[in-house]
Amino acid sequence: IRVCRDDDMDMMFVEDCCQILDSMRVPITASDREEGEYPYYGANGIQDYVADYIFDDELVLLAEDGGNFGSKERPIAYRVSGKCWVNNHAHVLKPKDGLDVDYLCYSLMFYKVDGMVNGATRQKLTQAAMRKMQIPSRSMDEQKYIVDELNRIIRIKEQRQQELQLLDDLIKARFVELFGFPGTDEKGWGLRPLGECCEINPKKVSDKRLASGMQVSFVPMTAVSENGAIKTAEKKTYDEVKVGFTYFAENDVLFAKITPCMENGKGAVAVGLCNGIGFGSTEFHVLRPLNGRSNPYWLYSLISFDTFRKDAAANMTGSAGQRRVPSMFLEKYKITLPPFELQNQFADFVHQVDKSKFVLQKTFQIIHYSDII
Repeated sequence: IRVCRDDDMDMMFVEDCCQILDSMRVPITASDREEGEYPYYGANGIQDYVADYIFDDELVLLAEDGGNFGSKERPIAYRVSGKCWVNNHAHVLKPKDGLDVDYLCYSLMFYKVDGMVNGATRQKLTQAAMRKMQIPSRSMDEQKYIVDELNRIIRIKEQRQQELQLLDDLIKARFVELFGFPGTDEKGWGLRPLGECCEINPKKVSDKRLASGMQVSFVPMTAVSENGAIKTAEKKTYDEVKVGFTYFAENDVLFAKITPCMENGKGAVAVGLCNGIGFGSTEFHVLRPLNGRSNPYWLYSLISFDTFRKDAAANMTGSAGQRRVPSMFLEKYKITLPPFELQNQFADFVHQVDKSKFVLQKTFQIIHYSDII
């Protein structure tokens, strides 16, 4: 195995420390797959289950095209074990003697592929580029130690995520206790259209603050998480975003209208915006609470319920792969409108829970694998 030096660390090329089994891959179109017990893998994990297998080994699959290249949260490599089938969207790597399969996987999961992938719409990591990827060369004992440490960190992270989920469940339980399930009238307040308590997709011309050169927040779809938070927001000028982007303001509620983002729960209460103004993906519906009628945190919780999203999914329009929730569904969806003061009490409860979530997140700062590898 060739060993090179990189910042005082011995490194080795993937092509030298792994058997590359790409030639054994066989893609199967969905119509030709025979249902079975063996996982059928693609770039980012299991795509299906089929009746036969072509591999029976301890392997690492590395995305070739369509992978999560550049993501700090979603890996581009994953570990597989036993009988399986792999299509041509993932490179197949088997570590040679002296290389632990888990160490190999961890070394590649969040590999910085800047300058290595190509393609405008669907990035691709070619086999030639993959062969020249380098991982740290360490003894087997060192590899095992690092794997054990990373496994321990992942267990802690999973525990924290479970605790965060329990807090989210607590908010939903409080919502049902105070207001009943969305779409029902358990409290006897009567049902009315959602459009009566919020403005759906308000026009930016109504905001007289907008002016050439002013700084605003830019929030693409990727910046909105699946648990109600805006993770990042760039600052841009109004001139850069005034055409072709969705407008929203502080305390507006964002609701992803396309599949699969809508079903996965993408949305947020827009807070902390630069100058109180935001622009972002046109694939968001914007719900603006009406003063004295709806609180943004009550409104966001309402549209986050699985029951609401299932109703939204059932009313989607458009062709396969391009289905969207129409604004008319939101306008007419029947809700029970609780007293505004009760909504505010619920919002106070949400803020208290969010403080607990913040403390929980601070107790475990995410350590990138590259910090240990």
